[in-house]
Amino acid sequence: MTVTAYIGMGANLGDAQATLLAATKEISVLPGVANAKLSPLYRSAPVDAGGPDYINGVLQVSTTMQPETLLRALQAIENGHGRQRPYRHAPRTLDLDLLLFGREVRNTDFLTLPHPRMHERAFVLMPLRDLAPGMMLAQGSLEELLAACPDQLLSRI
Repeated sequence: MTVTAYIGMGANLGDAQATLLAATKEISVLPGVANAKLSPLYRSAPVDAGGPDYINGVLQVSTTMQPETLLRALQAIENGHGRQRPYRHAPRTLDLDLLLFGREVRNTDFLTLPHPRMHERAFVLMPLRDLAPGMMLAQGSLEELLAACPDQLLSRI
């Protein structure tokens, strides 16, 4: 069965925009992934952290993978781009988060779906709205959630 998944993408170290575009290509050629569509990219200030501004976007894909398999593949791509995890909210060469996987709801030590904080982050909601403007999350419409977000995007790239 094919499922539509949404992947949050971000980076704030190195050439962040080039890294996101390279990761998009790497994800799009994974076995079991098709129809990759990248949202516009946005620049935003770090949330709950210091460091340079982030470049963020959301990638929509169709996949036949299981969600855990997709997440492992995303983590391998992060690692291939030099992702380090020295502390929570550390600056990142690449951050890939599985936001939504069809209508799956999971809460394990490895994977939580939908992503637990996506409804509070403009840097996720804005590009998600670009891809799926009428989408409703459990917490409300993307428009309602964006209006309530404490973080603000700096600019569309």
